[in-house]
Amino acid sequence: MAEVSFHDVTKVFPNGTTAVDALTCTIADGEFMVLVGPSGCGKTTALRMVAGLEEPTSGAIAIGGKVVNGVSPRDRDIAMVFQNYALYPHKSVLENLAFGLRQRKMPTAEIAERVREVSSLLTLNELLDRKPAQLSGGQRQRVAMGRALARRPRVYLLDEPLSNLDAQLRTQLRADLKQLHQRFSTTTIYVTHDQVEAMTLGERIGVMSDGKLLQLGTPQEIYRHPANVFVAGFIGSPPMNLLSASATDGRVNAGDLVLEVSGAPSGELVVGVRPEALRVMTGATEEQAMQVRVEVVELLGHETIVYGSIRGHRVATGSTGAGIPSLPSDRAIVIARLDARRQPAVGETITLGISLEDVHLFDAKSGEPVGQPAPLPSGHQAGS
Repeated sequence: MAEVSFHDVTKVFPNGTTAVDALTCTIADGEFMVLVGPSGCGKTTALRMVAGLEEPTSGAIAIGGKVVNGVSPRDRDIAMVFQNYALYPHKSVLENLAFGLRQRKMPTAEIAERVREVSSLLTLNELLDRKPAQLSGGQRQRVAMGRALARRPRVYLLDEPLSNLDAQLRTQLRADLKQLHQRFSTTTIYVTHDQVEAMTLGERIGVMSDGKLLQLGTPQEIYRHPANVFVAGFIGSPPMNLLSASATDGRVNAGDLVLEVSGAPSGELVVGVRPEALRVMTGATEEQAMQVRVEVVELLGHETIVYGSIRGHRVATGSTGAGIPSLPSDRAIVIARLDARRQPAVGETITLGISLEDVHLFDAKSGEPVGQPAPLPSGHQAGS
């Protein structure tokens, strides 16, 4: 049993900074959990508290049902993979893989068997005699993962292990990590600021900001039903379009975007629409449509990303900016993900249509959803 749980955990540093604020959640035995959020949100501090590298100011952390506050890192039966690899530069790949096992005085034959298994699994057999300086970044990270795998701990802790790699290697190693977890089913907590990594790797995702856990759920739960404006703007690439709006009698006015939404509360709102929910309309316009002036076009081969502008105001969150600075203050950027065959020209005006089922409405003050299905209850998201 390697369930990991946080019980109202808070971490305040000596300078008064609250890095983690009343964190409560449970990572089930064998689960792959991702903590995601911008820099400084507290995700790495939470991971380090599980490892025993930081002690919580208050609250309790349990591994396998046993509170580990005050227990030394070496006695927690965890293995950690760092962003900077943390390999011994003077030792060979083989010696790095075997180091943790030798520290635990395992029999020589068993050490050799485990090293042979992980080196074969991670295609390191031809590199065993090399030193880290002779390896590429991807090979070094494979060695770091192999060292953790050889330990066979109860819990793996991964602190942004792919952030130093190029895009192609990140994609490859994401697939490797998924396969490794499917094979070993070891409880894993993975920390990243990259929401694409979070969406592709996590069985569940915890979105953090300013030390607080804002939402916990499966990738699809969080993507389809964000708990607030911050989560809506953070999860998704390109990010969700968030526009300031006012509503009266079900009519939502966001500048050039005007929607008739039955049940929308009157007052100040934020309208959210994901880029992929926008479509080019070539026939007669309808109520859920807007005229967009094309400002920037990104041709990606398999799709076209269009940055257009409308009359209105884009809402900036802690994770998304307000748009292109050179635009007049009364115009807002709207991002659309279009079919690769549609390549509008800069300066062209196009009509983008929206289905009401793809529209998210949030209260402008609280940031919470209104007039639409609410996120799943927090108890369900937490798996409790």
